[in-house]
Amino acid sequence: MTTSNSISAAPDSLGHAAFDMLRQLSAISESDAFLCRRYLTPEHARANALVGQWMRDAGLEVSVDPLGNLIGRTHGGNTNVPTLSLGSHLDTVRDAGRYDGALGVLLPIACLNACRDAGVKLPFNVEIIGFGDEEGVRFGSTLIGSKGMAGNLDASVLDVNDVDGTSLGEALEAFGLPKANALRAKRLPEDVSAFLEVHIEQGPVLESENLAVGVVTAIAGASRYAIEVAGLAGHAGTVPMSLRQDALTGAAEMVLAAETLANEHDDLVATAGKLEVANGAVNVIPGSVTFTIDVRSGVDQIREEAIEALRSKFEDIATRRGIQAGWSKLHENSAATCDAALSEQLANAISATGRPVRHLPSGAGHDAMAMAELAPAAMLFVRCEGGISHHPDEDMTVEDAQAAGEVLWTFLQTFDVQSLNADGAN
Repeated sequence: MTTSNSISAAPDSLGHAAFDMLRQLSAISESDAFLCRRYLTPEHARANALVGQWMRDAGLEVSVDPLGNLIGRTHGGNTNVPTLSLGSHLDTVRDAGRYDGALGVLLPIACLNACRDAGVKLPFNVEIIGFGDEEGVRFGSTLIGSKGMAGNLDASVLDVNDVDGTSLGEALEAFGLPKANALRAKRLPEDVSAFLEVHIEQGPVLESENLAVGVVTAIAGASRYAIEVAGLAGHAGTVPMSLRQDALTGAAEMVLAAETLANEHDDLVATAGKLEVANGAVNVIPGSVTFTIDVRSGVDQIREEAIEALRSKFEDIATRRGIQAGWSKLHENSAATCDAALSEQLANAISATGRPVRHLPSGAGHDAMAMAELAPAAMLFVRCEGGISHHPDEDMTVEDAQAAGEVLWTFLQTFDVQSLNADGAN
């Protein structure tokens, strides 16, 4: 690794240290058959305990906030200097890979542990956050941990039930966290000077360009809807094709219309990830179909205009086919632009390690988009093999973890909070 003379060289153990922790953490799962750690479960508590011990080993003071977010701090009670927050999430999807989220918690621990061993003193406070819920698997609402910390969590989510009928408020109580204190996880802007998240790319761009790391420019906003298509069920052999009100073929045309629209825009993606045929049978014309549509863009106006265009297209298809299409909103997040000044510091850290700087957007949601409402936020993407994520085949190399560790090591030694204040951007 190449760095300026004023920056101490990163130890070559960062990647291996992170990988060892990733391996151990991946053993904490609700199933022996696949990896799954949902929010406020016994596995969440076990993950907090294990990662919390690693934080203590790195010299951090460890606590759990009112929403179950795990926090490790270096400041030793000194509140007179700025705090840089690093982190990501510890929960997973069902049948997950081991790197999504966890890398952004464990690699900073490895770096701070190495700083302590090397006697590197940082002129600011550092905290590492392991958010309890980003994926939204248990309660269907994403970014609960980071939204709560940023002060943007809707209190109504406390009454949302999981599949077993347990509300979020009840789950907090069972976890040992009073429901009444949940919104007290909120931080004030003066509590955090900046937030940096390290995360696998979950896409193929860095790998296609043979790059280990990249700087995220913006995190796409997302809109998700359930589309309920109502037609008329009928006998597969007796209803002429011209007289059918087939809900499934209508839904299929709508799905293809969404794909066509997304292909017409560079900064737009649309996905129909789930389709259900009610009372489906091989010899019955489908009368009722529900499918989901997920529309994302790094520019909110493009996403919002796409949704309106799809409403119009779906209505035209429904009218022509003699069916109906009803929309139910499932989720919506606005796009988040990463802070320019903080991202420049991250890019400079990449350059200082002798690596080229690649800027790229994120199509997936991340805790950084919630934390951007609280403080300047930036993201470091790390190459993952095949761009595969949310899958047990999710993989990356220890060499790329080391590369990311070297960038983070350099960033920590060159972080300048005054440049963020002077820039005035958030």
